[in-house]
Amino acid sequence: MALNIKPLSDRVLIEPLPAETKTASGIFIPDTAKEKPQRGTVVAVGNGTKDHEMTVNVGDTVLYGKYAGTELKLDGKDYLIMREDDILAIV
Repeated sequence: MALNIKPLSDRVLIEPLPAETKTASGIFIPDTAKEKPQRGTVVAVGNGTKDHEMTVNVGDTVLYGKYAGTELKLDGKDYLIMREDDILAIV
């Protein structure tokens, strides 16, 4: 099912990846200690502005700051909407 949302100008809609449930050494992380994910998949991209051409595309996996973006809930799923400048890297 396609989303009926189109970000404006230089904004990007991101679906965060699930939080880690186990450490690299195999220890399970309880729900109360899980950190907010900082990786996600780009779901929708705005058109950019005349001064800013968009560099991310739908389907890219990106890294973003811990407190970046605004949280949304659409069709029962959690998303973040943020400016492309808040994205740190494409993975």
